[in-house]
Amino acid sequence: MKIIIFGPQGSGKGTQAKLLSEKLNIPHISTGKIFRDNIEEQTDLGKEAQKYMAQGNLVPDDLVIALIKDRLAETDCSDGFILDGYPRTMPQAESLDAIIKLDLALEIWIPDEEAIHRISQRRSCSVCGEIFHLSHKPPKVESVCDKCGGKLIVRDDDQEKAIKQRLASYHKLTEPLIDHYKVQDIYMKIDGRPAIEAVKESIFEIFKQLKLID
Repeated sequence: MKIIIFGPQGSGKGTQAKLLSEKLNIPHISTGKIFRDNIEEQTDLGKEAQKYMAQGNLVPDDLVIALIKDRLAETDCSDGFILDGYPRTMPQAESLDAIIKLDLALEIWIPDEEAIHRISQRRSCSVCGEIFHLSHKPPKVESVCDKCGGKLIVRDDDQEKAIKQRLASYHKLTEPLIDHYKVQDIYMKIDGRPAIEAVKESIFEIFKQLKLID
């Protein structure tokens, strides 16, 4: 199964991608990890991507798709994969279509007010970067990192104003993918508002109906 998973910030798509990856025994691939791995290994593509990232610029689409193409060519992807974080725009989707035929485009949907509520409860360690959530993963001691004892903070991009800007970008740039994948008859929408386990069971139930899992 070749799957992409997308949804607004705070929808839990990364969590569900990981759970689905474990169930299907195929790799969960995030674009962020692709960047980190290539930069750490100092590949030619990684060095090129690092130039843009060091300047605070977005990595160009042609370079991103080259990195993804290399990753999807690895042996662990021979039985499929779950791609998380790409594509985010129509040009990216068209580039991906040119190199791979997807089986499923899964959207984890939540309304904006839920996204704002969820993300605003995130806390990050100012020392080690560990992420906590006041509802789902609270620290043992308020405002203190369990891992290193550092102070927990709200990152700038988790402030309400920043969240709203990111959501506006998602609606403008990423939501057009819905119609793109509907035309291909591979689009599926899941309500991401329930608890993690309930969302997982909803996804698994649909996969069972489609006879993709037992």
